[in-house]
Order: sequence, then C-alpha cells, then structure tokens
Amino acid sequence: MLFPPAVLFLVFVTFSCHQGSKLTLPAKCHLYILPPFGSDKEAILELVTSRSNAQRQEVVAAYKCSFGQDLIADLKYELTGKFERLIVSLMKTSAYHDAKEIHDALKGVGTNERCLIEILASRNNRQILEMVAAYKDAYGRDMEEDVIADTSGHFKKMLVVLLQGTRDESGVVDADLVEQDAQDLYAAGEEQWGTDEAKFIMILGSRSVTHLRMVFDAYEKIADMSIEDSIKNELSGDFERLMLAVVQCIRNVPMFFAKRLYKSMKGLGTADNTLIRIMISRSEIDMLDIRECFRLAYEKSLYNMIKDDTSGDYKRTLLNLCGGDDDLAGEFFPEAAQIAYKMWETSAMTKVQLRPTVRPAPSFDPAADAQALRKAMKGFGTDEDAIIDIVAQRSNAQRQEIRQAFKSLLGRDLMKDLKSELSKNLERLIIGLMLTPAEFDAKMMRKAMEGAGTDEHSLIEILVTRSNEEILAMNAAYKNAYKKSMEEALHSDTSGFFCRILVSLVQGAREEGPADEERASADAQELADACNAESDEMELKFMSILCTRSFPHLRKVFQEFVRCSNKDIEQVIRNEMSGDVKNAFCAIVRSVKNQPSYFADRLYKAMKGLGTDDRALIRIMVSRSEVDLFNIRKEFKDTHDVSLHEFIQVETMIVSRSPCQLTLLFAFCGGLWVCGYCTAV
Repeated sequence: MLFPPAVLFLVFVTFSCHQGSKLTLPAKCHLYILPPFGSDKEAILELVTSRSNAQRQEVVAAYKCSFGQDLIADLKYELTGKFERLIVSLMKTSAYHDAKEIHDALKGVGTNERCLIEILASRNNRQILEMVAAYKDAYGRDMEEDVIADTSGHFKKMLVVLLQGTRDESGVVDADLVEQDAQDLYAAGEEQWGTDEAKFIMILGSRSVTHLRMVFDAYEKIADMSIEDSIKNELSGDFERLMLAVVQCIRNVPMFFAKRLYKSMKGLGTADNTLIRIMISRSEIDMLDIRECFRLAYEKSLYNMIKDDTSGDYKRTLLNLCGGDDDLAGEFFPEAAQIAYKMWETSAMTKVQLRPTVRPAPSFDPAADAQALRKAMKGFGTDEDAIIDIVAQRSNAQRQEIRQAFKSLLGRDLMKDLKSELSKNLERLIIGLMLTPAEFDAKMMRKAMEGAGTDEHSLIEILVTRSNEEILAMNAAYKNAYKKSMEEALHSDTSGFFCRILVSLVQGAREEGPADEERASADAQELADACNAESDEMELKFMSILCTRSFPHLRKVFQEFVRCSNKDIEQVIRNEMSGDVKNAFCAIVRSVKNQPSYFADRLYKAMKGLGTDDRALIRIMVSRSEVDLFNIRKEFKDTHDVSLHEFIQVETMIVSRSPCQLTLLFAFCGGLWVCGYCTAV
C-alpha cells in the first residue's frame, strides 16, 4: 500500500472526537483534527472506493485498534439511506456481504428469489463455501437449512445442489460424456412428453463450465434449438429462471451481470439493492468486461446509465466503482474485445426459427366471412367484436380472399365499408390488416413522408428490415397507389447523405447468400480504414458496404471489424456520425445482429413514457404478425423483464377494453379469448 490504513482516520475521526486534539496513529502519522461538524462524505467515498476489499479490512482492524470502536457501526450511525448501504457493504468481506444478501433474501414475509438466483448461479466453488461459512458465523444458522425452509420444488433442489460448491473445476473434458450429456438433456425434455427435471439439475449443477459449453453446442445440433429455448419450453417459474441464469453464467458471466444491471435501472425507479450488490461484488473481478458487455447490448455505457439514474454521494460512489465512461473510451479492453468477437460469432452460428403469431385459420370459408362482416356493419350500430373476431384470426392471404368474396357476392368494396363504420386507431388497425403486406408498407411509407415533417425513424425501420422481394413489391404498390415512384418521393422529402442511404436501400438490390470470409475480412479492413478518413468518405464507404452486402456476410464483417480495429462497429457509428445517417446505419447493424431484438426495442420506445406512438405500434404488430412476432415477444420479455402482452395491457389501458387494444392483444400477442378478455399464451 502507498499509505497505511491509519491515513483514513483523517475523515473517520469525526465520528469519535468531541474536541480539538492531537492523535497519534498506528502508522506514525500525527494529525491535528479540528472539532467535527458532520462527516466528510466526499472524502469517505473517495477513500473507500480507492482501496481494495483486503485493504478495507485492514482499515477496519486499524480503526478498532486506535479508537476501540467498530468502524462499520460508526459508519451506520453517521451515514444514511442508499449511500450508507453502499459504503457499509463495501467495508464487509465478499463472503460476509454475500451471506448478508442471502439472509436478507430469505428473512421476513416472502422470498427474494431473484437475489438467490443471481448469487448462487454466478459464484464459483470457493466463493460459495466461504459464503456458507460466513453465514454460519454471522447468523448462527445453516444456510442450506434456511434455503430449504424458504423454497420448494425443483427450484429448491437446484439451489441445494449449487450450495454444495462442488461443481467440477478440473477443466478436463471428456468428448464422449459431452455427447452423452447433450443426448440425455434432449431425452429429458424435447424428445418426450413431460420433463425429467432431475436430469437437468444433475448435469447443469455439477459439470464444469468448459464441459457445459461444449454440451450446449452439441445439444443445439441434436435439438435444432438452443438449450435456453428448450428450458423455456420445458420449465417454468423460478426454476426456469434459475436454470436460465446458470446457462447464461456458463456462457458469459459478464453479460449475465450486464443484463441484471440494465434491468435494475431501466424504466421508472431503480432496484437499488441489485445495483449495489452487483457493483460491489464484481468491482474487483470483471467490471471492465461487464462494462463492455453493457455497451454492446444496450448502446449506452454503464457509467452514463448510472449517472442518469442515481444522484448525490450514492451516484458518485457507484461511478467510482464503475471506473470509467466507455462511451468516451471508444476501444475495447483486450478481454472485452474477445467477448465482442465471440458474440458476433455466436450471432452468426445461431439458427433462429422465425415464428409468427397469426396463422391461417382452419376450415376457412371466405364467402361465410364476407357475409358475417356485412352483417356486422348493417343496420344501426356496428358489431366491432364480430369484425375483430374474423379479421384478427385470418392470415393476410385469407383476408384477400374475403375482400374478393365481399365484392363478388355483395357488389361492395369491403375497405370502403370498414372505413365508414370504424374510427380512429381501430380503423387504422383493421384497414392495415386488410391490405396486402406490400400495400400496407407502401401506405406506411407514404404516411411517413406526407404533411409537415418526415418520420425518418419509420422510413429507416421499413427499408432496413424488408427483404429485396418485399421492397420491390412495396415499390410497385406505391407506384400503383400514388402514381409516383417511391424513389422520387424520397428525393422530394429527404436530403443529403440520408437520402442517398434510403435511395440505395429502396433499390431492393442487397446481395443474398452466405458470408464470404475472405471478402468479409477485406470489407472489415476498409471500414476500419474509413474511420480515419474525412466524414464524407467514411459515410460513403459505410454505405457501400452496409447497404449492399447480405446480412450473413455483414455479421462476419462486423466480427472481423472487432479484430482489426479493436472497436465495436455500432459504437463507432454513434461516436463518429450524427442524426438520421447515424440512426440508419445503427438500425442496419442492430438488424444484422438480431432483428427481433431491434423490433422489440422499437415497440418499447413506441409505448414507454407519456403517450403511445400508435402508428409505430400498429405498423410493427401488423407487419410482423405473420413473420416473427413470436420471436419479438421473446426478445421483449428477455430485455425488459415484462411480456409484450402485459406491456401493451398497461400502456394502452386495457381496463377501458377498447376494441383496438383487445385486437392487438388477441391477434398479435398470441392470446386466448377467455370470458371477453385476452390472456397471454
């Protein structure tokens, strides 16, 4: 140490001195202390956060030797609120801090299962055994007995397995056992009716990290789905959350904690206990890697999110523990660069089966549906429920048959009748459903450009996420409906380099097919070199690659970009570009990385805060309902810790039971109609 622990008494002495005096400290330091007038919190947080945990223990011991008082007790007396919790927790050893968190999670009415999951899924054998011993010493009780008394079922069994601290840490991998474990997991879940939970507990609770990573890869080849998806299909409740946490920690501990930190701060309010626990427990282990994973996953540095979400001395202490703003740093730390490279590799290898929420109705009769719709609109009033019941449960192809049958049988235009009978958002939604996908996209492009101002985000979302075939069909529909090419409209309504990006995308000429590894390396190097060029040259080079290469190829390009630049492509775009150009390129990167996640984020932004962007909500729900809305639902739940169904329910005030809201929930979130209400599947 540069200074002995006694130096810290300069700030702590205000707790024990009542008049001016001369103190002789253990480290031969003679300090004259003036009468105290409250504690110097700024000095406390600076000194405590600049010492390691081992050094803090020396400070605690030296304090007692010098003053005969308990430093932690004095800190509790002098400090208050979240700042007190944070500083006091920092002064405990890691084992005693974890033991206290487990104790607090179990005591009182109710159990904090998420805290139990986080700690027991992420700690190694040594940390668990030290925590169990600390719990016994601090509370005179056996941790295993308390966990058994407060939990139940398979969740309890897995917690008890983890509490033993006996996971294989040898690092030796038996290839035959890897294949056997993968096959056993498949047989225990996806291959049979029902689930053999004991097999999942035995394998995931005892095998080594290296072994399990190989098991997960082998499992995906056998089951044609990830182990995470199988767990979600086969397990439920706290047991499902625990097993998913174990898998996430096996794959990537820093990413697990990055997600936990994000969820602790997003939305209204902050889960301070979670935030404090993670920042303390990881600050001397892998905080740099967590920071980089956070920035990769959420387009914002952990430092800035803490800065925006907390205040006062509490905020300053957390920022000191965080250690730096990665938005300013730009480059990866060496270990984090490897994580980022691996993340792109995983993204490229992951087989995602796109799943819709709306499918063709069985026993479909377009003539009967046409007659039923006419009956719902005839006479006094409109039977909106009947219209919703038909339209929301038919595929788009079936709706086109209904349109044709309506005109053939009744000599009337179904679209005109619907417009005359419905109003506001319900009209927009039902009409959107009755249009073909190409007509709907063309109309959404038109709406984004008409009137005063342009909805650039809508233009970006549509052109970035549609296939060549969809863009060409949309172009034809636009020309047919508005007697003007979409390219001409874009030229009229946008300008500069942003216009050039949109025009490039609207050609519908993006390459298709797998990645060319040699060419991907060359493209990545060109992008890295362009980062040092003038702004116009950089944007032109990015457009020439990002707007023309296939998505599988771009995944490889972005992965190689990490290798040759030590930077994340999205962070470079955010730092070096601005406005709509930045937004367009970021949308491409995010769609390449994980398109359902991109749409989940768009839906969240459409509904969060005051007011709802109904047009964006309708556009995404309609356009993705027969493509990948099930996947979007999954990403929404994983990212925001609430189902899309529940979020729509809250944000559109389902208590009013407006037909538009019920339609969104019923048709698109994959709900079941129960007693007039919609419930998620």
